[in-house]
Amino acid sequence: MITAERKPFEQIKAVTDQFENILVVGCNTCVAVCLTGGEKEAEQLASQLRLQRKNDGIGGSVETVTVLRQCENEYVDAVAAQVEGKDLILSTACSIGPQLFADRFPKVRVAPAMNTNMLGVVKQHHVWTEYCAACGDCGIFNTGGICPIVRCAKTLLNGPCGGSQGGRCEISPDVPCVWQLIYDKLASFGLEGNLSRIGGPKNWSKSSSGGPRTMKKEGFEP
Repeated sequence: MITAERKPFEQIKAVTDQFENILVVGCNTCVAVCLTGGEKEAEQLASQLRLQRKNDGIGGSVETVTVLRQCENEYVDAVAAQVEGKDLILSTACSIGPQLFADRFPKVRVAPAMNTNMLGVVKQHHVWTEYCAACGDCGIFNTGGICPIVRCAKTLLNGPCGGSQGGRCEISPDVPCVWQLIYDKLASFGLEGNLSRIGGPKNWSKSSSGGPRTMKKEGFEP
């Protein structure tokens, strides 16, 4: 899932103070699961803004609406009536949400209320860890189902660096060396010898390094 955290309120306030009528838009998918940008959090942010603006003597309105997903046109377009007459759309989704709102409502200013962090998994209650870099060329079958691109601090593709000590990464003793994890996993299948094969250069053109990406389902017309 995509994880995101709300920006500091002072940053949000500095942007919203410039506008009179604001629509705070929540997203009930990823950011709702990580309890940062769903309906409840959007309402809380709107209430905080209303109180602050009242104290500062700023007029206008702060309204809220929440959609199921801010990454799909049909859900974004469905709130066109609420967007009407607003000066600013404040999105509590990941960065995809405010960008799609900006596309669909080009005459209205749009601002993110969130900082998008990563593609991660739930490690424990309210704790997420990054597991994927969305590189567009997944090779984890060869590394025991573990991604070295995002889980190695140096994105190494052919084994650990010299800083790895005792199975821990040199950046912190709290961070496991992912190549130790990969070795242990492959060894459990009796495949540790596979690590002696040097992999070739990765095709980074399939990642965001090759520019904005588009995926089209075969047999379907846009």
